[in-house]
Amino acid sequence: GNITWRLVWERLGPVCNISMFPCSGIHVDSPPIIPTLTTSYAHGTSSTSLLSATLGECLLRTVERWPDREAVVFVQDGVRKTFAQFQQEVDQAAAGLLALGLKKGDRLGMWGPNIYEWILFQFATAKAGVILVSVNPAYQVKEVELALRKVGCKAVVCPTQFRTQKYCDMLRQICPEIESSSPGHIKSTRLPDLRSVIVLDSRQPGMFHFEDVMQAGSSQFVQQLQDLQKKLLFDDPINIQFTSGTTGSPKGATLSHHNIVNNAYFVGKRVGYTWRPNTRICLPVPLYHCFGSVGGGVYALCSVCPFSLRCTFIYGTPTMYIDMVNQPDLAKYDLSSVEAGIMAGSPCPPEVVKNVISLMGIKGIIIGYGTTENSPVTFCSSPTDNLERKSETVGYIGDHLEAKIVNPTTGEVLPLGMMGEIMIRGYCVMLEYWGDEAKTQEAIGKDGWYKTGDIGRMDAYSYCRIEGRIKDMIIRGGENIYPAEIEQFLHTHPKVKEAQVVGVEDARMGEEVCACVKLVEGQDCRAEEIKDYCKGQIARFKIPRYILFVTSYPLTVTGKAVSNDDCHY
Repeated sequence: GNITWRLVWERLGPVCNISMFPCSGIHVDSPPIIPTLTTSYAHGTSSTSLLSATLGECLLRTVERWPDREAVVFVQDGVRKTFAQFQQEVDQAAAGLLALGLKKGDRLGMWGPNIYEWILFQFATAKAGVILVSVNPAYQVKEVELALRKVGCKAVVCPTQFRTQKYCDMLRQICPEIESSSPGHIKSTRLPDLRSVIVLDSRQPGMFHFEDVMQAGSSQFVQQLQDLQKKLLFDDPINIQFTSGTTGSPKGATLSHHNIVNNAYFVGKRVGYTWRPNTRICLPVPLYHCFGSVGGGVYALCSVCPFSLRCTFIYGTPTMYIDMVNQPDLAKYDLSSVEAGIMAGSPCPPEVVKNVISLMGIKGIIIGYGTTENSPVTFCSSPTDNLERKSETVGYIGDHLEAKIVNPTTGEVLPLGMMGEIMIRGYCVMLEYWGDEAKTQEAIGKDGWYKTGDIGRMDAYSYCRIEGRIKDMIIRGGENIYPAEIEQFLHTHPKVKEAQVVGVEDARMGEEVCACVKLVEGQDCRAEEIKDYCKGQIARFKIPRYILFVTSYPLTVTGKAVSNDDCHY
């Protein structure tokens, strides 16, 4: 506990002459209470060892302990599975994939919305040694063709359609050869690696149906699956997640069992799953995101926390929480069962965090930060942190991880409290960008440090404040301006629902600040009112010259404002 570590510090510090060396260790079994850091470098020491297991092994351990507990519930689709039932269907699907001819290291694209089969194939591919490729359900023809070709998908799983997205029709546009092929024998000019399409809800020419896969796993392939488990390594790749790619083509962050299993385990431990035995998760965030698939699926199914209603824990991006808080009839909803939640996916404005606590009553709200390339969470707050730490920071360093704040030009570690680029090293760092050695080397140095491209500052307890993205920085007349700082202030205006700040070209100043503001429903506001609100509160050069009132933002296909370059937390 904290008292024990204080005694160790007091008694061994003088003996080890700790004062002679910069201190970098922060013990993170509980929120840090001793300000031990002396520079902006932190190592999250932990009394819990890293896990050396594959995803399939983790699920099996959970099933052996809690076979009859409910694992997953999709209320709208009428799906309810216990851990034992889920495990049985995972094995059935995994054996079926082997029967279709997929082998260890092959890639399978999962293309669709949040449905039960998404989670099922996430675990089935892991068991079969197949790499799951998370394909954005909003992708259009050119985007999905690029993604599938880039990583060489041998199979694709999708529903016939969802809302306006006609998945099978789009695949036929890319691969007209499907119509005349027999299932499992597709030979496409534009997607030369593709052999099989598995449709979840209807039978289509040239494609397998979901039931075909579930019935294909004869005893021969069940035995093959069992034999395969001895050959799977926890360092094997398990998942390819595409970054947003607002500039250039998306990059395929490749994550291993080790990356995902340990991030799920230690973040689950941080948010309190170990002492919240009856946690039931509401997961509205997309499963194709790292936040949804690892932060939701793996956390839950390896921590005995089902997706379900009535829920006690909510996952959401800041935008989701903003929409909930601004629901006109919020007061009529009974949120009494909700004890805690996690907010991540993009910068979390302090005012939004405060509103979630005060208006929704979620006192155990937790803030997380990370990147897809880091599996994803690297900093995370604790449910017991005070309001200032929850609203102003993204929490403290994760177990077994290193972080440093450096001068982006020189790479020098900065003094505490100074702004610089956040860099991460440890078990969480991805294996590579699939098939892109140049981009991989650009992102990860020979020393193993991953460059996040985010600007932040760290205190002596390792709590980190995010100031913005290096590429989003606005340079106005020589002054460096970080949009996130202005956005956070604008969120304190009572009429402002959401704000995005961007730089626009200016002949004299180089760039000027433009704020794109969404108002609370039913409110009217003038640009001058916003500018007057800023006067005396933020520096004059940061006050937006231009104010645009909008009803929506142009977004990337991953749902982020176009000013963001990558998929960040």
